Amino acid sequence: MSFVKSSNVTWLKGALRVAALLGFALVPSLALAQDQPDAAATVTNAAEKAVEYLSQSNANIMWTLIASILVMFMQAGFAMVEAGLTRAKNSGNILMKNMFDFAAGGPVFFLVGFALMMGTDQGGLFGWSNFGLSDFSPLNDEGTWGFTYWFFQCVFAATATTIVSGAIAERTKFVGYLVISVVITGLIYPISGHWIWGGGWLAKLSTPMIDFAGSTVVHSVGGWIALAGAILMGPRIGKYSADGTSRAIPGHNMPLVALGVFILWFGWFGFNPGSTTAAQANIALIAVTTNMAGCTGGVAAMIISWIRYGKPDVSMSLNGVLAGLVAITAGCANVSPASAMIIGLIAGVVVVYSVDFLDKVLKIDDPVGAISVHGVCGALGTICVGLFASPDYGGTGAVAGLFNGGGTALLMTQLIGVGSVFVWAFGTGLVLFFLLKVTIGIRVPAEEEVKGLDITEHGQEAYSGFQIFTNE
Repeated sequence: MSFVKSSNVTWLKGALRVAALLGFALVPSLALAQDQPDAAATVTNAAEKAVEYLSQSNANIMWTLIASILVMFMQAGFAMVEAGLTRAKNSGNILMKNMFDFAAGGPVFFLVGFALMMGTDQGGLFGWSNFGLSDFSPLNDEGTWGFTYWFFQCVFAATATTIVSGAIAERTKFVGYLVISVVITGLIYPISGHWIWGGGWLAKLSTPMIDFAGSTVVHSVGGWIALAGAILMGPRIGKYSADGTSRAIPGHNMPLVALGVFILWFGWFGFNPGSTTAAQANIALIAVTTNMAGCTGGVAAMIISWIRYGKPDVSMSLNGVLAGLVAITAGCANVSPASAMIIGLIAGVVVVYSVDFLDKVLKIDDPVGAISVHGVCGALGTICVGLFASPDYGGTGAVAGLFNGGGTALLMTQLIGVGSVFVWAFGTGLVLFFLLKVTIGIRVPAEEEVKGLDITEHGQEAYSGFQIFTNE
């Protein structure tokens, strides 16, 4: 039985054509990047300095480690959001996937991922040195900072990977997901991360791309891979009626979702301010812009859902908060607090329409809204930097966006960056999921999906004695 709707196939063909066109469009940009290696660079993110592994003060080391710990705790937030928005019979399975993303992601990023992302640049495309952190020694200051910075980047890698699990929840083979998680952490995420944060071609453009804390590097990468997976996986059994009408499949625990969102919001104050990798004054500004975007994102999604559905939808409002936080992540150090509120407001509106469009028009089943929150709003926020970046923020030599008299140079760079990362992440995601589909398989049999993945994949229930089996 095929679970992929014909509309998905048609849309996929269109997406591939767009991806191909974007790929051809990027060729001259890549050549330009190679022709201008000595162009004056604006400090767009801490990674550009951090990869030099210079001696750092104890204050910088302490702040970066504290921020890393906050970001690590975001894994708990993702686990709660994804578990709450799925059914009780699949809760243990989604928790296992979130655990594996971090537990296996750490060793993979240690051995391979960090070298590809932050190693010595190879033609602007990937890094190639320091595999297994072999260049670092605890006996010198450079090594001490290197270990600190590796840990910070490791928790970011885990964040990008765990985004995917929610979009393909409730129907994915556990063994297939293990492969997906390892490949994302060790290959897909590090390569595009190198382009922007590791000294790659997007960082070498005459106007370098600005993605301060990872709206595109982290969130869109996870979102676009999730899109590829959701397309090839097909919708859950019972999600669409015979005539294609979308049916709601409510999550089993909204309090868990709310708790997860607040944990993520809390962790974001390590995610964004921590991306300074230095105990410096603009941490306060970044905390303010981050918070304001999250606030307005939640309010905007609540209002739009109230208008569209007649009631202020709880899950949509909570996803609005996350949408605002994702969108501001790229420009949190480069825009004013007022602009951050506008960016969050836009993201809160967009996420509602994006969720509906994917679900009702494209028939793409994303149980937690990960594609819209992270993929769409991550791209949106990155583009917004090209509009709202202010010369009064972002440090010495800060680049201005279109709305602040900077012209279209930065906006064009942001668009090129968003497009190139989409081509890479979505394209490699399609290849990865397709290869798994024709080899070990990525979807559980229908009878196992109906019974629930907790019992069939793990042999135990998340809520022992309370499991309800249905004939969905």
